Amino acid sequence: MYFPDQAGQTRRMNAAPRSQTLAPHHGALTALKQLADELRRHVDDKGKVADVMLCALLAQGHVLLEDVPGVGKTTFIKALAKLLGLGMTRVQFTSDLLPADVLGVEVYDNDQKSFIFHPGPIFTQVLLADELNRASPRTQSALLEAMAEGCVTIDHKTYPLPQPFIVFAAQNPTESVGTYELPESQLDRFSAKLKMGYPSEQRELDILRAAVRDPLASVPAGVMQLAELKQLQDLVETVHISERVASYAKRLIDQSRTSGGLRVGVSTRGGVIWMRMARAYALYQQRDFVTPDDLQALAVPCLAHRVVAQPTTSAEAAIGDLLIKVDVQ
Repeated sequence: MYFPDQAGQTRRMNAAPRSQTLAPHHGALTALKQLADELRRHVDDKGKVADVMLCALLAQGHVLLEDVPGVGKTTFIKALAKLLGLGMTRVQFTSDLLPADVLGVEVYDNDQKSFIFHPGPIFTQVLLADELNRASPRTQSALLEAMAEGCVTIDHKTYPLPQPFIVFAAQNPTESVGTYELPESQLDRFSAKLKMGYPSEQRELDILRAAVRDPLASVPAGVMQLAELKQLQDLVETVHISERVASYAKRLIDQSRTSGGLRVGVSTRGGVIWMRMARAYALYQQRDFVTPDDLQALAVPCLAHRVVAQPTTSAEAAIGDLLIKVDVQ
């Protein structure tokens, strides 16, 4: 996006790339590109989904995947965890699942004459919460502290979670029996909400033709080292956001709160997460500054699940309308 300056020339909305900022991190950025290439190679028709999920990883956020069963949500997440060399746990959420089944529980030990904490499956680096909306609101709420603060509190004791910690939650939109709608407070913890969709025609033919028992057998492990990932997550904090970019985001957020197509607009926390994701998106593209294009590319996956649309429209369509109405300048 360009703006005319007082001399009538054009300049970018942000300053030119400050190569000295990214140059010392060339190795980590190269590893990020290799990670993205490998992920795309195994899910070559899910480029947009891969981009947003990697941005969430860099931004230390969480992702909600909503789609019908059998379209590759679990395989996709397992592939990403294997490429990163991170520990992963899958929890099947059901109506009888209790918070202690996820967080852990303290059990009395007769030998030590004290209660010993037994960690639950949430003590992992990548948590796949499968069919999250099948669990009761009480069990869903058990994830809130973990997703927001990276720790869990049990019996007045706080336990830190392994780092990095990222939640990939999946829900089936086609079934209503035995499910609980995710409340706004839970949805607001997710940096992005995505739909996988069915594979492309050629991709599905390849999958059917191979019909392998383990589709992850050819996925390499540990393409990016944990130290490199931490380096990139810290680097996200240094990505520059100009006043004009921030002003554009604020105008769009304000417009969402008065739009006729929305009953509830974007919250302040939603705006913060959107900007953080935009920073990660800029870094993902080897830039150290955010442009309006970054915000626009992430507007629907980052904002649509945070708003409440009028019955006559969808949240995705309402956010799309705002992108058209709100002038970048």
